[in-house]
Amino acid sequence: MPLATGFLHIGGARTALFNWLFARHHRGRFLLRIEDTDRARSTAAAVAAILDGLRWLGLDWDGEVVMQSDRAPRHAAAAQELLATGHAYRCYCSAEELAAMRDRAKAEGRTLLYDGAAATSRRAAYPKTARRRSDSRRRARRHDDPRSRSGHVTVANQQPTT
Repeated sequence: MPLATGFLHIGGARTALFNWLFARHHRGRFLLRIEDTDRARSTAAAVAAILDGLRWLGLDWDGEVVMQSDRAPRHAAAAQELLATGHAYRCYCSAEELAAMRDRAKAEGRTLLYDGAAATSRRAAYPKTARRRSDSRRRARRHDDPRSRSGHVTVANQQPTT
């Protein structure tokens, strides 16, 4: 899922290549979705540069290119469902507070992930973000891995230190 904010970079090319190889190896489809939700930086020229870069690499995709923003109503509905069922919570942290959390984590040698500080906050100044709720003492189980016999992947809900 390349970001439409400039030329295709090595990380986007690597991800596209691995997904293309996986799809072709398993006789699947390689669908291309462009992350264009940053409207200030996403441009038609940036999308064209990404598509040109993928073509230059010899990576062809199946079907039409999907723009992430086209599915915004579906994503908003899914977020509302997670909020309604208690599987997500509102985050009211400002950009400055989030930056301070990242700086603190870096200084303490922890991963630069969100620390959950707003899980119980009731401030209304920044009501746009929803975060998935997880219990750090439990494991998350998802039906995601087509290669495993059960089709389930289990991941510990904890942050590794860097």
